[in-house]
Amino acid sequence: MITRRTALAAALATSVSLPLAACSSDASGADGGGSDRIVIGTDDGNEPHWELLRTRLAEDGIELEVQTVNDGVQLNQGVQDGALDVNLFQHLIFLSQFNVNNGGSLVPVGATAVYPLALYSEEFASVEELPEGATVAIPNNPTNLARGLLNLQTAGLLALQDGGNSLSTPDEITESSVELLPVDSNQTVSALKDGSAQAAIVNNTQAQKGGLGDDLIIFEEDLENPELDPYINAFVTREELAEDPRWEKLVAAYHSPEVEEAVTELNQGNLKFKTEWTGPELTEVLHGLEDELRGSEG
Repeated sequence: MITRRTALAAALATSVSLPLAACSSDASGADGGGSDRIVIGTDDGNEPHWELLRTRLAEDGIELEVQTVNDGVQLNQGVQDGALDVNLFQHLIFLSQFNVNNGGSLVPVGATAVYPLALYSEEFASVEELPEGATVAIPNNPTNLARGLLNLQTAGLLALQDGGNSLSTPDEITESSVELLPVDSNQTVSALKDGSAQAAIVNNTQAQKGGLGDDLIIFEEDLENPELDPYINAFVTREELAEDPRWEKLVAAYHSPEVEEAVTELNQGNLKFKTEWTGPELTEVLHGLEDELRGSEG
């Protein structure tokens, strides 16, 4: 039986050594005066928008060093340990799980965007066409599993106990017209293409890599829905650096027209920028998620 506690612990409880040079520029911590350098960690540091962001920040007198690490726990541990000043790769739910399961004290200091988690099918043109008992592949990592279940509920394909939440698991399904096939998020497209599933919940990155066009989407989230606030992606730093003046410049540069345009092109327009969210507002949502997670484990 999959439980919230065991699923989250399996995904996030064990941190591993970080292959990063300890070159963080957090000299701003003592006097709030800031620094002329930022070391940021991300999982997509070779994408074109990073060079644009580097150029934009240089105009403000800030040197940006981008380090690519393909592991979320390592990226967070790097910030926690001081090898990185800040990172960008995660939404608030992932961050809350890291903090709770690893004793972290990381906080969001600026929002970027929210990205869709859509239901795709190559066989059927709409949710209504899915036959009774159709197999639906769904990511098995805790954050996307719960979000996928909520999507399927909104699409009318299943119901969750008490309406579900960001920690829901398949154990909470009270009724369903489909069979779920939990797979690694990297395998959701494969399950769709090899016939293992008639539909699949696929995140935006995997959909692009797998060549799934928007024409294959049979259910899509409303990115304006406030229920998706926990899935807002954010710049994240250590709590003691939350007031560092560099972050305001970093967030403003990210939301400059040229950087947003490049990020939009990379994601084929499938995102909603969240320029209105401040660090304190994001932190309030984060702390609520952390309390909910601790309560579920208690």
